[in-house]
Amino acid sequence: MEAVAKLSNVPTSPRKMRIVADMVRGQKVNKALGILKFEPKVGAKSIEKLLLSAIANWQNKHEDVKLEDADLYVKTIFVDGGASLKRLRPAPQGRGHRILKRSNHITLVVASASAPSVALTEE
Repeated sequence: MEAVAKLSNVPTSPRKMRIVADMVRGQKVNKALGILKFEPKVGAKSIEKLLLSAIANWQNKHEDVKLEDADLYVKTIFVDGGASLKRLRPAPQGRGHRILKRSNHITLVVASASAPSVALTEE
């Protein structure tokens, strides 16, 4: 019982976003939202919105289960590099130095810790 949410082309470097993603990986959803709400780092607001989206996706998939009874946690979160914008910055003696403005893609999976166990029967 899990749900996925993805966010593409976030204009923050993947390195900065991974620091915030590492804070919430494996945490319960309520604790993760608390961490992200008061975290001053740049990527915290984007990941907070993505986590809320993943919770809403989970609710749409499992309408018969209450959110409080599900005991949701952040199962997986990973940050991949996105497209880079190439820009030129003026340098001495008429030259130009290349500046890379990086972006990233975030994928977040929320799962229920109290998922009903499915008995496998061999026939």
